[in-house]
Amino acid sequence: MVKKWQVTIPKLSGTVPRRVYLYLPDSYKKEPEKRYPVMYMFDGHNVFFDSDATYGKSWGMKKYMDKARKELIIVAVECNHMGNGRIIEYSPMNYENATMGKIRGKGGVYMNWLVNTLKPEIDREYRTLPDRKNTIIAGSSMGGLMALYGAAVYNHVFQRAACLSPSLWVAPGKVLEIVARSHIRNDTCIYMDYGSEEMFNHAANAEALISTSHLLLTKRVNLAFRIVPGGGHGEASWEQQIPIFMECLGV
Repeated sequence: MVKKWQVTIPKLSGTVPRRVYLYLPDSYKKEPEKRYPVMYMFDGHNVFFDSDATYGKSWGMKKYMDKARKELIIVAVECNHMGNGRIIEYSPMNYENATMGKIRGKGGVYMNWLVNTLKPEIDREYRTLPDRKNTIIAGSSMGGLMALYGAAVYNHVFQRAACLSPSLWVAPGKVLEIVARSHIRNDTCIYMDYGSEEMFNHAANAEALISTSHLLLTKRVNLAFRIVPGGGHGEASWEQQIPIFMECLGV
């Protein structure tokens, strides 16, 4: 079952509402005493339903979860669709882009809202396992960058992260600085991938992936890093990686 409701994030998009999607496994109603791990995902409109997806193709997470019978709650929040809103709120740092100019990132504001407003609400309203080892973060592209940021800076909240096609290239030096400064526990588990068909879309991308992976390994992170054969930059490709990253994260 997927529930939907609307929220506002005043510091990011004022009074403009956006949807929150929440997946509950079939056992949630049948076993009223049971509690569940939670995975928080970015670009919620693209996670469950093709009818809501920006380009008409979602990750198909509901279909996968129902079939695999995973005992997990998923919370996925829609992005800001206004202008460069998505880029701004999924950027943990400021950077300059040749197409969009200077981006003043508000990823820190977004993560503060997710951790200190949304997560407590979910933990109050639903039977979650709220501790770190049962809290996961996942996303793709700029959402993949945010998942890495969340796992690093908010490592006391998220033990596991799935970072699909993370946009490390936007500011690779700053990404490395964030990871280097962060206290990341050695039981942290991170899945990171990139599609072979998208690998060289950006000049700094390959080096950023190698450098970030090396830094994570020096911090003793349990890292699963792979190049997806034939993988592209889109939901159809990311959908194919779901069973792999779920297995890597032990979900």
